[in-house]
Amino acid sequence: MGKNTLRLAGAGIAAMLACSAPASGERASLTMLDQLDAGRWELRLRDSGIPAERMCISNGRRFIQLRHPEVTCERLVVEDGPSEVTVQYTCRGQGYGRTSIRRETNRLLQIQSQGIRDGLPFEFSAEARRVGNCSG
Repeated sequence: MGKNTLRLAGAGIAAMLACSAPASGERASLTMLDQLDAGRWELRLRDSGIPAERMCISNGRRFIQLRHPEVTCERLVVEDGPSEVTVQYTCRGQGYGRTSIRRETNRLLQIQSQGIRDGLPFEFSAEARRVGNCSG
């Protein structure tokens, strides 16, 4: 094979890969997070000595931005598997993060997150467990 043939073959493969990627702005599936049971969840940070935090979760996507709650951020789905997701997000002027969530059951998760919030770095590893229904 000549150099031109190899170049054309490489360009063809690159074009096929580009066409198979999701379009920019297309909503990522994140089905695993949508399947989690809503309710009261307990978040326990590993190796911190900090008491567990309880929160009412209506949608598993809330676990992506634990250090940037209530902030609208741009998200890039890095991994979207049946039992694990990884999402990078950027919150203009407020920081960014990268969170990996592994589902053990629809009521038990392992979470790792790191990033910048209010100009300061954060990094944590935690277990989230559904502990009941939300009151009210």
